[in-house]
Amino acid sequence: MYNELYELWKKEKENEATLQRLPKNFYAKIAAYIKKTREENRMLDKKSTKARLLSIEFKNVKFMAGELFEFRYKKLWEKVLARETVARDALTDEEEKLYREIFPLAEAYHAFSKDILRGHLSVLGNDAKQTMVVLRFVQELPELVGSDLKTYGPFAPEDIATLP
Repeated sequence: MYNELYELWKKEKENEATLQRLPKNFYAKIAAYIKKTREENRMLDKKSTKARLLSIEFKNVKFMAGELFEFRYKKLWEKVLARETVARDALTDEEEKLYREIFPLAEAYHAFSKDILRGHLSVLGNDAKQTMVVLRFVQELPELVGSDLKTYGPFAPEDIATLP
């Protein structure tokens, strides 16, 4: 895993313009590798040569992984801000989920700024997904107003309700 990380880090660093293709499970592999290395290092005598070498390897892995994440983060944001599409096959599963979250935000911001420059103030809607919570009441509770401004209740002991 160390050699694979080194090669990917080197490619990402050398190519400043595009995201390099990473294996889809790359972040899971890195996390498992770091965890395994940390656990292994904890079991060794700190004065042993193996422990010192493993400690150096651990520091190098954290450095390369951290830089790799930063490189990719910056490249992804640069693409989004330039309104360029990102090759989905270059993204890991986790990065693709993040990309799907940030791209609409960037598009909304571009549309908003365009409207301002045309002299229009567009009203931004609250499209945020409202999370619902399941509650079991242990005592009596009068009516209450939820975050969606609807009235809920009253509730008796052992009532169960899904509220925003």
